[in-house]
Amino acid sequence: MLTIYFQLAMGGINPSFAQPMDDVVERKIMQERKVMNYKPIREADIFWERRIWQVIDVREKMNHTFTHPNDPFFGILQKAALNADIILYSTENDRFEYPLDSLEVRRIFYSTDTIEVTDPVTMKTSLRIIENSINWEDIKRFRIKEAWFFDENTGSMNVRILGIAPLIEVNDDAGTFRFEKPLFWAYYPETRPLLAKHKVFNPKNDAALISWEDLFEMRFFASYIFKRSNLQDFQLQHYLSGTDLLLEAEKIKQEIFNFEHDLWSY
Repeated sequence: MLTIYFQLAMGGINPSFAQPMDDVVERKIMQERKVMNYKPIREADIFWERRIWQVIDVREKMNHTFTHPNDPFFGILQKAALNADIILYSTENDRFEYPLDSLEVRRIFYSTDTIEVTDPVTMKTSLRIIENSINWEDIKRFRIKEAWFFDENTGSMNVRILGIAPLIEVNDDAGTFRFEKPLFWAYYPETRPLLAKHKVFNPKNDAALISWEDLFEMRFFASYIFKRSNLQDFQLQHYLSGTDLLLEAEKIKQEIFNFEHDLWSY
């Protein structure tokens, strides 16, 4: 051991020195997981369908796992997008019609700024272009697009997540909040294999093997409805506010659950 410390201090590394493992065993199960394909559904079996848009606020207690500092959810999407492991889509609409190229993806996560730098020796100033990255802590909410449908073949109500969009706040020059906008859309069915290989932190059990794909499929998150498919494509906040907005969101959610129940009423 003293030899290793001496070699490290002198700038040399012992070839036989192995990298310490920060665990009791090498974890491989999560990385070897494979995503099960969705069960095929015939178009003729979809008796009823409703598109729902919901918001996941990471500041809610149930959603704190989205902001675990070692592996935040936004960081997973960011790294995968920059490595071209997933395709991102434009926010021009939420129908996943316009995929973004690598340059457009980089512009989403990095912004450039010009600053004035003074040389401490010559005291001369020069302009330098720096690149700023989006901080995952700035992403406080995520938007998800879902399709709720009644499968006539199985006689059950089902839900499929179609897309995920992180939301970022836009402030004016004085730092006052102006509005919130989506950064991009990720097509959820394409991201499932990636999310299945990333573990969700469990505050009660570090050995719990729950992936992000498991979390979304089992719906282990808190959310609220802000829009449903309608003729004018309005969001609830366009005509409601305050308590009325929350009550209407809960009313829509209850209508969905009651629809299945009413079909089986005698």
